[in-house]
Amino acid sequence: MSGNRAIRVAATSARLLTGAVVAAACAVGMLVAISAPWPAVTQEPAQADVTPQPGDTIVVCNGDFRALGRDSSNPLQMESAASARFTSAASSGSPDVTPLSPTDLPGSGEVRRLSAEVEGDRAPLIGAAESVTLGAEDLAGFAAAPCRPATSESWLLGGTVAIGSEDLIVLTNPGSVPSTVTLTVYGSVRGTSTSIVPAGAQLAIPLTSIASGADAPVVKVSTEGSPVRAVLQSSLTQTLDPIGIDLQDSVAAPQQHPVIPGVELFPDESDDSAAAILRLLSPGADTTAHVTVRETGQSRVASSFDVDLTGDTPVQVGLSNLDPGLYTVSVDADSSVLAGVRIQDGVAPGSDFAWALPAPEIADEVLVAVPTGPAATLYLANDGDSDVTVTLEPTAGGAAQTITVPAGSSASAEVKARAVYSLQPSGPVHAAVAMTAKGALAAWPVWPGAAAQQSIVVYP
Repeated sequence: MSGNRAIRVAATSARLLTGAVVAAACAVGMLVAISAPWPAVTQEPAQADVTPQPGDTIVVCNGDFRALGRDSSNPLQMESAASARFTSAASSGSPDVTPLSPTDLPGSGEVRRLSAEVEGDRAPLIGAAESVTLGAEDLAGFAAAPCRPATSESWLLGGTVAIGSEDLIVLTNPGSVPSTVTLTVYGSVRGTSTSIVPAGAQLAIPLTSIASGADAPVVKVSTEGSPVRAVLQSSLTQTLDPIGIDLQDSVAAPQQHPVIPGVELFPDESDDSAAAILRLLSPGADTTAHVTVRETGQSRVASSFDVDLTGDTPVQVGLSNLDPGLYTVSVDADSSVLAGVRIQDGVAPGSDFAWALPAPEIADEVLVAVPTGPAATLYLANDGDSDVTVTLEPTAGGAAQTITVPAGSSASAEVKARAVYSLQPSGPVHAAVAMTAKGALAAWPVWPGAAAQQSIVVYP
């Protein structure tokens, strides 16, 4: 082999060796690159915390108490039996009052729509309530109800189609557009009805027209379009004697732990018809309701029992085993339930009845209106673990009361008729108002006011 050829072979071998080394290095580098995290292009979405401005506060009242069937030639004709007496106040100034039109009750008094303009970042508070006293041949007794905001869904718990009863579902639309209202009946007979409530109008529907034959019917009120205010007006006649009227507030939704303060049980003059009756409904699910009854001002249990509930089927339980007195009734269940207690002070002429309904939890200031009527009491229940102090002050001026509600117990305070109070709790409580005299009963829960709006995250 010549010298030049030897040099060429050596050079070629060196190049091959170098290429092999470089190829191996590239392969190793590729493997490392694949196993290593790759650079990524990321961008955090733009977002902002925004607190919506609260709107004006609007509540609507019930208006006249209606009489049905006074004209024998037209038994479905309704007429005004009496106009309601009205009490109201707002957290700032006086609320604006706009009259609405009961389209099916010509010549009646006004149905009041109350509004207060928002100030700053908190909705204004309005406290308003109405009452009526009747002593006619076909209607007698006392009834009262708060003025409340309209809602898209609510429940009417205390209806009946029994002989001698006359129940009306009163629907009020305070909005500027019509509302399509669907009434769904839960009970031994199911039914559904749809009605149109014009804007700024009110109409009433006899419960018997949608729940005939149903035992202990419960009605769900659902709306499309403008929200409505739903109230159940009831009257009772035994033989030819009227023995009570009532305005039953609607319940916002089923709860797992409804609390009903201020349940008054009266001496049973004849049979269980004058005793308190607890009505329960579990919409859509079977469950067991554990009922606990405590005397007002006491933490010890006066009575407790379980009630098995079949989904969508109302159940009634008598409370005649309890002594006459004042009680708080609490219900616990795995599924959300509806609950209410019917109280009655007798079955003879000169008697009256009312429904006591669950009181939602209140943690901030509210205004409580007490209309014209008999002696009134505010009942407070505390199912928490700590005592709660409640300050109660008349909005028109006067000395404030300080009420301590012990943990796991309840308390009460006398309040004046035709007055509005500011109620300020130091912690969550349940509150209800009851007005009581012989032949005059009314009870209703105190509802939270419109709270400051919570912030929401907005993604542009």
